[in-house]
Amino acid sequence: MHTIDHYCYHSGLRGVNAGLKFAYAAATMLICLISRSLAAAALVLLANGILTVKKGRIPFPFYRKLMLVPLAFLILGTAAMILNLSKTPLDAYAVSIGSWYLTGSRNGIRQAVRLIGSSLASVSCLYVLSLNTPMPEILLVLEKLHCPELLTELMLLIYRYIFILADTASAIRTSQNCRLGYQDYRTSLRSFGELCAVLFVRALKRSNDLYTAMEARGYDGKIRILHEKRPVKRKELAAVIVFELILTGVALWIR
Repeated sequence: MHTIDHYCYHSGLRGVNAGLKFAYAAATMLICLISRSLAAAALVLLANGILTVKKGRIPFPFYRKLMLVPLAFLILGTAAMILNLSKTPLDAYAVSIGSWYLTGSRNGIRQAVRLIGSSLASVSCLYVLSLNTPMPEILLVLEKLHCPELLTELMLLIYRYIFILADTASAIRTSQNCRLGYQDYRTSLRSFGELCAVLFVRALKRSNDLYTAMEARGYDGKIRILHEKRPVKRKELAAVIVFELILTGVALWIR
């Protein structure tokens, strides 16, 4: 079982109603994106970190690695707002490069920090949902929201198949490493090309095998999954409502 799936099924928050977790993640993310408040983003990051690591029992090193991935993209994406090459120095900083300046404005830095904070907080909301809720339960929530069945089934199949391809690619790469397939640049290019070719062929074979197995089990165009009933507890619902009210107040009063 893939690492993310393993954590989903062993999470301390798995017993919480999936619809409540979905509503919490969606409402919190919406407030972060609309307000662009640094205080609200900091509160969300703190709350989601506690929920995921302490309550959900997700290892902190693993959670930190997941958070560093979007952070790296956000820093690269906002670099244009922080760094400017101009003949006129701006008010935040200016580094002379001949007749030009590597400079930035305070307003640009402020906007970049807000964008990074709100975006990272929004990503943490998605992690709260994805690391503590198995995929079938998320799809059940989408079905109750009248999401098209074709879309939910495709999401389930793609989700499962990504892990199969990842495991297959990892096994092929391990085999290539044992044969010194990545000892230099030229060999690495050849090995990577062979990996992609073999993976494409195996992907086609796996997809045919998957469809054959589904038909053998009575597949009639709809994937049916058994779900455990987890009613919404009043204490958990009250906690979500109180947190959203506090977050809204922080977003409105502290920009």
